[in-house]
Amino acid sequence: MVADFALIRAAKADKLGNLIYNKTAQNFNPMMAAAGRVTIAEVEEIVETGQLSPATIHTPSIYVQGLLQADQEKRIERLTTR
Repeated sequence: MVADFALIRAAKADKLGNLIYNKTAQNFNPMMAAAGRVTIAEVEEIVETGQLSPATIHTPSIYVQGLLQADQEKRIERLTTR
């Protein structure tokens, strides 16, 4: 069974669509990118082609059909006041 769309979140991508993930996103995102007929990746940073080291790429561009650059709000701390 193959999914029609795979929506992936990555930390970095080059303009071809090679993806690098942060931390636990490395667990399932590479498999999900390969499982969809059309894979769309939302990334924090898009760099020029050739700037990513081939050894650090988690998902090759052959699996990615679309890129979307978006900023994600970092909710690490919660402000509490008395």
